[in-house]
Amino acid sequence: MEYILDGPQSKLTLLFLLDKMEIPLTQFNLLDICTSTNQWLGYMDCIEIIDQLLNAKFIFKTDDEGQEIRYGITYEGRACLSDFYQRIPASLREKITVYAKENSLNLKRSQEYVSEYSNNPDGSYTVTLKIKEPMVQLPLLEIKLKAPSRSSAKLACNKWSNKAQNIFEVLYDNLIDN
Repeated sequence: MEYILDGPQSKLTLLFLLDKMEIPLTQFNLLDICTSTNQWLGYMDCIEIIDQLLNAKFIFKTDDEGQEIRYGITYEGRACLSDFYQRIPASLREKITVYAKENSLNLKRSQEYVSEYSNNPDGSYTVTLKIKEPMVQLPLLEIKLKAPSRSSAKLACNKWSNKAQNIFEVLYDNLIDN
């Protein structure tokens, strides 16, 4: 269902999404969630709203070197939302809440658990697996493995998002927390 929202309702909708997701999101994530996946906002409107909310200091922008820019809600944004959230249609608030519950963990994993592989001169592959913390430049954990083939490198990358937390816990418990 597409919603017809006025300017303030559109801004509140974006604030509501950021509040419910509980993690900073990239511009791509915001545009995909609001315009493609759910059609809550128009594409150009969403881009403009991000800029307006940033200028009004209702959202912040991360600018860590080497990392993709993310947007999150500020204290001022939360205060505004708490005063005016009722202007967002109740059915839309419910859809955003359900979407956040169903998707925030996967989105968080995709941002925090990063994996990539590269080809080595000898034909093997180096797999780099990282756990990143939001708003922190250095990764919490970085592991580099040598894989014998491209398929094994891809398999390691594919398994990482589901196994990263357990691997970190085992390493931490065995190496640091004796």
